[in-house]
Amino acid sequence: MKDQGRSPKKRTGGRRRTVRKKRLHELGHSPTETRVGETSLKVVEARGGETKVRALSTDSANVATDDGVVTATIENVIENSANPNYVRRNIITKGAIIETAEGRARVTSRPGQSGQVNAVLDSN
Repeated sequence: MKDQGRSPKKRTGGRRRTVRKKRLHELGHSPTETRVGETSLKVVEARGGETKVRALSTDSANVATDDGVVTATIENVIENSANPNYVRRNIITKGAIIETAEGRARVTSRPGQSGQVNAVLDSN
């Protein structure tokens, strides 16, 4: 889990004064809400000179089946426990149930962090 800096409360319940503003490495980012559509990627800089590839939208998923991994077309989002409104907006997050050409699949990757959608066939 990412460190969010010092707590503004003391152990006793008293308040601490803020010593300084946030540093660049302490700033967060707004979430990348990956939508179903034509593939669109964005490369962003991460801490330590690393880069992350964010999927802004995608139409394909790597689905693990009994026969191996197959690249399947994403049709739409069926269920998303992260946020019920994401289903209506066709937003894919980790744990979302998507309808693919191979059948229903559960997303196991974080498309906004890795830039790709990996999924396993859903047993339900």
